[in-house]
Amino acid sequence: MLRANNLAKKGLGTTSPNPIVGAIIIDQNGVEISNGFHAGGDHAEIVALKNARAKGVQDFTNCTLLVTLEPCNHHGKTPPCSEALIQAGIKNVVFAVSDPHLIASGGANKLRDAGIEVVAGIQNDYVAYTNRAWLHKIKHQRPWIVSKIAATIDGKIAALDGTSKWITSQEARFDVAHIRNQSDAIVTSTATVLADNPQLTPRFPSESQVLPRSSNPARVVMGNSAIPNEFKIHENEAETVFLNSHDFSELVELGRSREWNQMMVEAGSRFNTALLQADLVDEFVIYMAPSILGAGKNFIADLGITSLANRKVLNFGEVSRVGNDLRVSLFVNHPEFSEIFNKTLSWGGAK
Repeated sequence: MLRANNLAKKGLGTTSPNPIVGAIIIDQNGVEISNGFHAGGDHAEIVALKNARAKGVQDFTNCTLLVTLEPCNHHGKTPPCSEALIQAGIKNVVFAVSDPHLIASGGANKLRDAGIEVVAGIQNDYVAYTNRAWLHKIKHQRPWIVSKIAATIDGKIAALDGTSKWITSQEARFDVAHIRNQSDAIVTSTATVLADNPQLTPRFPSESQVLPRSSNPARVVMGNSAIPNEFKIHENEAETVFLNSHDFSELVELGRSREWNQMMVEAGSRFNTALLQADLVDEFVIYMAPSILGAGKNFIADLGITSLANRKVLNFGEVSRVGNDLRVSLFVNHPEFSEIFNKTLSWGGAK
């Protein structure tokens, strides 16, 4: 199941509004026949079946399908996976996470009614973590919001003179490109655009093996300041949505209406502070460089907290080394994911 989960990760950023899913078909001896993952077209189960048939396998009566999410049970862009598995004659189905979607759920019961043995909940915690953006969207009706921070060890994102390029290493910036590529939208402020003139698109070395997307994630720019036409944000490498507002409810509604799974924030301290105060940050990913500025701009500004008893408590997620930097994931209001990393200090990374 963990291997199927790693396959599912390959679809991050390509499946919205659907979840990421990985699937593996094994024979009666536990030998892998084929695998597949969802990348915006056929569902993972269908890809695995097609790959098996391409190898000449037609009889699945002694086979087991392992899949990260309960097979769907509705007609959407594609027919129900539950029907395809029944027609294929699969003997056993093992899945990790039950489908919480009111329309798509019910696949397990349909498979059982057809005489297929079904086992649920295998490696549920790891798979739920990997698919956290979609699961959060279904439960809370808004995208998962992750904010990326590049800071010195003392929490500075810029020096007193405003310089910030580059605090962290090239390897860290490459890792950030993966998070961008796995997101449906990248959110920033007009202040950040005017200060840094960012392109806000995933950029990888030519030799990297990254699943190509049909288009780059959308760019969302919030604020009322005008952006000159020569700035990179106007270039056509990605769609750009300008929200001439500081009202985060408009950002949430945009994400909801577009059915995005994940929005990534790349902005300054004022924006991140306001977003945190609005209780709209689900995860911080902080790239911490082994350097000290002492003075400069903090990545979070004054929260109005005057007592230690009122401090904002976060939960550690993955902690790992990226180049010469430390990559720290912190969950806001999601302690359930922190429990996973009590078992292991490093698990998977953005890639």
